[in-house]
Amino acid sequence: MRRRALEGASLNAAHSFDLSILREYDVRGVFGKTLGPDDARAIGRSFASVVRRGGGARIAVGYDGRTSSPTLEAALVEGIVAAGVDAVRIGLSTSPMLYFAEATGADIDAAVEVTGSHNPRDHNGFKFVLRGGPFFGSDITALGMLAAAGDWEKGNGACEDRDVLHAYVARLIQALDGLDVGGLRNLRIGWDAGNGAAGPAVEALVRLLPGQHHVLFSEVDGTFPNHHPDPTIDANLADLRALVEREALDFGVAFDGDADRIGVIDGKGRAIAGDQLIGLFAEDLLLRRPGTAVIADVKASAMLFERVAALGGDPVMWKSGHSHIKAKMKETGALLGGEMSGHVFFADEYYGYDDGLYAAVRLMAAVARAGNSVTSMREAMPQTMSTPEIRFEVAGQRKFAIVEEVRARLASQPVRVNDIDGVRVDSPDGWWLLRASNTQDALTARAESSTQSGLARLLAHLDQELALSGSERPL
Repeated sequence: MRRRALEGASLNAAHSFDLSILREYDVRGVFGKTLGPDDARAIGRSFASVVRRGGGARIAVGYDGRTSSPTLEAALVEGIVAAGVDAVRIGLSTSPMLYFAEATGADIDAAVEVTGSHNPRDHNGFKFVLRGGPFFGSDITALGMLAAAGDWEKGNGACEDRDVLHAYVARLIQALDGLDVGGLRNLRIGWDAGNGAAGPAVEALVRLLPGQHHVLFSEVDGTFPNHHPDPTIDANLADLRALVEREALDFGVAFDGDADRIGVIDGKGRAIAGDQLIGLFAEDLLLRRPGTAVIADVKASAMLFERVAALGGDPVMWKSGHSHIKAKMKETGALLGGEMSGHVFFADEYYGYDDGLYAAVRLMAAVARAGNSVTSMREAMPQTMSTPEIRFEVAGQRKFAIVEEVRARLASQPVRVNDIDGVRVDSPDGWWLLRASNTQDALTARAESSTQSGLARLLAHLDQELALSGSERPL
């Protein structure tokens, strides 16, 4: 085990961030424009000061495959050790791999992943964990205030390199414990790592898994030469679809840049929506653990919540955002949570964080337990008329103002409004949602109905409200 001390004496006494990078769930900006090494040092020193004042002494650090990530990671570590906190560097990693290091390392108090997640290749940022829980919202705002005041701890922490890849992959495999290996051997699966940080872990994982596995784009390349790693965008699944069709595979899985999200296509090349995937996992879970709470975000289908209730579970609708879902799961004791964006959280036999690769192995387990196929499971799901998530740009704080204006007008209308995250409007035709994105200067919308005519009426109502606030969704 190699250890060395790093000096932080060159750090400035205080630092001001571009305010656009301090987001709801993480810190995120454009490298070389709104985010650079000086910001990373200040983030490291600020977060380490919070950890140290809470009695912590060691922070795990990882970074994804973007070209700017090694530079930001080095500066982040400088800041951490300058606050008198030790840094445990796990190197190139997915975010879930870092979460695993924090969850299983008895000597680790917090963690930071350098990652741009699913965003364009010139973007980058930081995700945080503190004492096993999410660090977001006002916590991140406080980092900015602490840095601006230069209110940092001082010291000379140590730095250690630690390999967690093999232990992490071995833990993923445990999701198949106790299952009939014969059935698993018949599975034929495609894996698209998208040239993101998932590549090495996917390669190590498929060598150990039963069944036949075909892997795309496992070489880590921060320029993303084949397609951008965002499995929620249908065009990014084209290579995986072609692979599934060419090799007659049972299903395919794809991951975003830091592999905390999963995308799935069935044997016919059809995408499994995030809420459909949660429903599939909920059915598998509730047969074994009846009565548990299952959490999904406000963008999820009404059919999901109805299905969870019919299976004897406790459906909980909550705010979008991986940090919000993690926090709500801890609060309620839910064993499963998820989002339309492909984040899936397992707490029944895992640690409660979002992990795309673990979700893929759990999908194998669910198929084996059901004695069915992903294709058949998808076809058995109730069919509705729904839009995808509609995202459209709205400058600055105007996005929040529009949602508030719509909320105020809806108060006098004969509809039921859920306002835990934006406005979700229920009517006899179905529901529509309008919320402000916490990661972009944008509004997001979605609608669902049992009929095409009902969907048209829902969208007309949404469009009317947007027009009254001087905005419109793209057609």
